[in-house]
Amino acid sequence: MTTYQQALTFLIQNALQEDTGDGDHSTLSCISPDAKGKAILKIKEEGIVAGMEVAERIFRHVQSDIVFTAFKKDGDVMSIGETAFEVKARVHTILQCERLVLNCMQRMSGIASLTSKYTDLLKGYHTQLLDTRKTTPNFRLLEKEAVRIGGGLNHRMGLYDMIMLKDNHIDYCGGIEKALDKAYTYVQEKKPGLKIEIETRSLDDVKRVVAFGKADRIMLDNFTPEQLREALKIINGKFETEASGGINLGNVTAYAQTGVDYVSVGAVIHHAVSADLSLKAVLI
Repeated sequence: MTTYQQALTFLIQNALQEDTGDGDHSTLSCISPDAKGKAILKIKEEGIVAGMEVAERIFRHVQSDIVFTAFKKDGDVMSIGETAFEVKARVHTILQCERLVLNCMQRMSGIASLTSKYTDLLKGYHTQLLDTRKTTPNFRLLEKEAVRIGGGLNHRMGLYDMIMLKDNHIDYCGGIEKALDKAYTYVQEKKPGLKIEIETRSLDDVKRVVAFGKADRIMLDNFTPEQLREALKIINGKFETEASGGINLGNVTAYAQTGVDYVSVGAVIHHAVSADLSLKAVLI
């Protein structure tokens, strides 16, 4: 299994290659390769900062002996006018990394900030916030890292680390019981320890899952808070529970008041707006 650090290195390599191609000709055309410089990351809106460690990794990937001074750490509150970090390096390094650093930090800070708004509303409740797989292709690693920085939990990273029997799986397989039975047998024979979650779309679905068993978690999809309370009575603590669908900042507290274990909200990633940050040159 690839580690986070290995995956991050791969992401950085590919992203730099995508941006640089056969050379940063803007910089190559007018800046001496020996020129050294300094830059600062300016914060231009309030929120939660994320991507500090990633930014340093990007710079060090290009030039190992940079001097990186952090004034914030991932998860800190950020305010307009503050400086997140200072970097001293070859000017070529700064300019080659600038856009990738900003793209990562702006996107991650936007996600962390929105996630924090949800987790703030959940304080004092049993319910925890989960993200989903509704992510940007090839950027999931950092989008999900940003959710964690903002105080949320990662659901599954991909199709490989949990079995999720959703409506299409159930329909193709021929029903709830058949899907659960086959998934359970598969886990016992090929992937011991892998958790099984199944989606339910009605109280009748919930009753069928509870009666049949062989699942670890029940997803309650597009249930209202009132329907969710009824479902939780049926489940009676026998399975982990997750509410999903239509949950937002306006109603997440109502879902938490039911006592459900998790709420999954794809919007913390796909509705997040990138934070306003800028990298400014400092002449030395």
